[in-house]
Amino acid sequence: MSGWALVPGTAPLRGVLVGAGGLGPFWAKELLASADTELAGWVDLDERRAVDGAARLGVTGLPTGPSLAAMLDAEAPDFVVNVTAPLAHREVTVTALEHGVPVLSEKPMAPTMAQAREMVAAADRAGVLFMVSQNRRYLPALVAYRDTVGRLGELASVSCDFYLGHHVGPDHFLFTLDQPLLLDMAIHLFDGARAITGTDPVSVYCESYNPRFSWFPGAAAANAVFEMTGGLRFVLNGSWCADGFQTSWTGSWRTVGAHGTAAWDGETAPRAEPAPGARITATAPDPGGTPEGRFHGLAAALREFVAALRTGATPQGECHDNLRSLAMCHAAVESAATGTRVPVA
Repeated sequence: MSGWALVPGTAPLRGVLVGAGGLGPFWAKELLASADTELAGWVDLDERRAVDGAARLGVTGLPTGPSLAAMLDAEAPDFVVNVTAPLAHREVTVTALEHGVPVLSEKPMAPTMAQAREMVAAADRAGVLFMVSQNRRYLPALVAYRDTVGRLGELASVSCDFYLGHHVGPDHFLFTLDQPLLLDMAIHLFDGARAITGTDPVSVYCESYNPRFSWFPGAAAANAVFEMTGGLRFVLNGSWCADGFQTSWTGSWRTVGAHGTAAWDGETAPRAEPAPGARITATAPDPGGTPEGRFHGLAAALREFVAALRTGATPQGECHDNLRSLAMCHAAVESAATGTRVPVA
């Protein structure tokens, strides 16, 4: 028995998309491409962006508008996809949940833990599903690395190096964040560590900083050491202002266990080297890639969301579980601010 209301029947589920910038058009493509969903409406504060987005996808007559509440009343959709900027996530998600409409949201769930807990509580009150899409979890190579790590026996440590020169202009929302790395990108890496190892955070010590040559006003680099359940240590070394020898957007990983070590560059197939006397091999990723013009992981997240609404099976990114990944971000920020080791609540 699921903790949310199921959607009966077999007809395609009707979804309203909120947000026409950034990933909005990519989500619209998925809602249109899936046999299990329909695009029932598109909301954006700048309605013209939604109208133009629909036109570029060859969709005519699609309901658009600036108000989600009005769209919910007019179209009575089966679900909402929240693709707004993080500062708008709480308002959009809670509005949908209070209308009794399930929500599939882009990460991060919210810019603060207080808002995130409020959103989860709203889902509980409404008795409907609230899921956060963590698209990295669906990377075939990450799934293969997770399976490879599962063969290492007892785990001692997992580390992720993330170094990119992320050049964005001052009008980007990242320039509004005091901790752009920890409060935006890092949740992919923290959630990835949980997915790869099957452990949860206990505490963290973190130092964040901003190199003098950084183009970000907030701290664009950090080093964090997490204690995870079972005594595992997870270490993140990251920077968003690191030009040269850049890692993938998924980072570069190493996991050490009793039976050997597994390494992954974040893109290609994982590698494994056994300890003396051990026999372990790396799992090969499933073949196939993301079709041109699509964004990886969105179709898989949508499938899992729809399956959860139909069957009650708990999806990856279900809000109560995703709260643990978000808590890692905010505990790291608190540790960096206080200079102390902080429990991950």
